[in-house]
Amino acid sequence: MTERSATRRPTAVVLGAGAAGLFAAAALAESADVTVVERDTLPASPEPRRGVPQSRHAHLIWSGGVRAFEDLLPGVVDEVVADGARLVHIMGDMVSRAPNEVWFRRFTATHHRNLVCSRPLLDARLTTRVLSDDRISLLPEATALGLLGDATRVTGVRVQVDGEERSLSADLVVDATGRGSRTPRWLTALGLPPVTEREVNAGVAYATRLYRAPGSTADVSFPLVNVQANPAKAPGRGGIILPIENGRWIVTLSGSRGGEPTGDPDAFIDFALGLGDPVIGELLKNAEPIGGVATTRSTANHRRYYEKTARWPDGFTVLGDAIAGYNPVYGHGLTVAAQCALAVRDVLRTTDLTAPGTARRLQRAVARPVAAAWDLAVGQDAFYPGATDTAPTPVERLLARYVDRCVETGANNPRAMAALLDVMSLEKPATRLFSPDMLLPMLLGPRKSFLQGPPLTEREREAALG
Repeated sequence: MTERSATRRPTAVVLGAGAAGLFAAAALAESADVTVVERDTLPASPEPRRGVPQSRHAHLIWSGGVRAFEDLLPGVVDEVVADGARLVHIMGDMVSRAPNEVWFRRFTATHHRNLVCSRPLLDARLTTRVLSDDRISLLPEATALGLLGDATRVTGVRVQVDGEERSLSADLVVDATGRGSRTPRWLTALGLPPVTEREVNAGVAYATRLYRAPGSTADVSFPLVNVQANPAKAPGRGGIILPIENGRWIVTLSGSRGGEPTGDPDAFIDFALGLGDPVIGELLKNAEPIGGVATTRSTANHRRYYEKTARWPDGFTVLGDAIAGYNPVYGHGLTVAAQCALAVRDVLRTTDLTAPGTARRLQRAVARPVAAAWDLAVGQDAFYPGATDTAPTPVERLLARYVDRCVETGANNPRAMAALLDVMSLEKPATRLFSPDMLLPMLLGPRKSFLQGPPLTEREREAALG
């Protein structure tokens, strides 16, 4: 790192060097000198690490996230693609069945692209890019213990490094520690009231296994294959094949209460064959597994409503999964993390980081992308038995039925599909579903019958099974 300028700049401490923390550091570097505190030693090459336990499972970044990545770190998407990632056209490069069991046609008229790769590859590229900024430094193997300051202003954070406690002063502390965030405890220790929280837990378990791409699929642009679970037919079971770098497939299977996949390697393909459509299991029959099966049950939708608290201390902000974690099946976590960081950057371009009230403005700004993803996830998961203590209201049931109609319309109409993807990709608000692009095709009705099975081409089937 180069020597810092003698001119006093504001200082920020970001807790966590996962994707949310790295994005936050990149956003803050315009306004402050940033120290990223991370309890792990970051790996020198793309590999899973303890602090990102979900990294072994399938990840994708919706087009709203791709845009946010580029806005924060221009050129980073091309860098990841150069390392082996793919920009997958939605829906042209996808074979996808919706939760209401409608197969989408593979329209190519929309602009939407998913970024697809392994999570370790993405994290490695983000780490290299962000930490190359001389305004950002890393403090590894350091555990955050609590906040410094009082109920009106946070002035830093206590950390443990090499068994010793240290105090790091900062004009702004950002919690980007993910689902395990201890901010609720830290705030009450400062004398602030408990934050309102909500959980919607569909009881989903995940099982993931790596495979060598079968047949000649590594030599062709093989589509992402996704069979989504149907909340109306509990237990909901689904799965996804994600072709990634180095000629591999990440295959993640999921099931809600009473229908969970296990870590038994011998049961993996049988579970895939037992989904609402057996296409994933069939495609795996000639695939060679790499290693065992990784499982997780940390899939609940959990939100903390920090933006609604009556009192909020200056000098402190919470981002990403530390505000809300979502069922990973919707693939919105990384997109929200990047959009939260963009919200921080945009506020600080017009507001002094150290000014009274800035932290509250930041907290309210980051709540907007969080709320968009939350509504999409909970709008599905709340309908699983036992997911929540509060049954869906009549209005929520009506909206869920309307979204099903949107999905059915989009499955057969490219204009409606574009509107649906604008919302699902977190590019535009849910009101886009009430635009003429959706309403006119919905009122006129489908011009084509629904597909009766997965729209794989013969060439694609032969590549996988040959």
